[in-house]
Amino acid sequence: MDVTFFYTALGVYLISAVGYVASILTRRVWVAKLSTWIMGAAFGVHFISFAFRYLATGHNPVVSIYDTLSLLAWILSGVYLVLQLKTKTRVLGAFVAPVTFLLMIAASYRMAGPVAIPPILRGGLVPFHVILSVTGEALFVLASLAGAMYLMQDHLIKNKKVTSFTRFLPSLKELDRINHICLLWGFPLLTLGVLAGSVWARTAWGSHWQWDPKQIWTVLVWLIYAVLLHQRLAIGWKGHKAALYSILAFLVLMVSFCIEAFFFETVHNFI
Repeated sequence: MDVTFFYTALGVYLISAVGYVASILTRRVWVAKLSTWIMGAAFGVHFISFAFRYLATGHNPVVSIYDTLSLLAWILSGVYLVLQLKTKTRVLGAFVAPVTFLLMIAASYRMAGPVAIPPILRGGLVPFHVILSVTGEALFVLASLAGAMYLMQDHLIKNKKVTSFTRFLPSLKELDRINHICLLWGFPLLTLGVLAGSVWARTAWGSHWQWDPKQIWTVLVWLIYAVLLHQRLAIGWKGHKAALYSILAFLVLMVSFCIEAFFFETVHNFI
């Protein structure tokens, strides 16, 4: 049952992505508004798939890298929907929805219903570790997407290509605000997730630190975002510079994820 709802959500995310992109091409705000409701429906159906998975197994439904990608897609869409209530960035969905859909496609590669949870994942801190870490990462994804749209809008304005299209895009101020909010909340959430994972590792393996590739890359990414947030808050980075470095930090996050997943053996490969 959870697989059925998962693939239904995937299809609805696709419709939402097509709608958001169409809103950019046609410059119709009402299309983006409709796509927002469709994304909300996908978010709800996706939640039902997690609920059925939990009811079928009685434990944390995130037990593999593919489950993590699915959770990342769900949180990314949810955070974006919430932020739309606070900012005028509805058209940013043209960047967010396709990324969400691609994450779902990647998650579907080995989506096969409930599986038995390994004993090592039965600790009470595991759900907190996963949810906090993935939420922080989802906020970083959104910060980079807002940064990408900021750079596009900024480039058009600086090159005096201010047209009806640029006026249709979110303002630079709103995009920079999204970037700021996501970094401000994403970093402490990731930090709490890392700390929860460290305590759990002590219970599971007898030590907070195992020099595991996943841990090393996570600390590297954490340091990069710590510097980025410090520069933003203490030095005053904003606008073009903050957008650019948010994208670069996210690229490091993605590269570290791919390197760790495909080139290293790690104790985080549970199934």
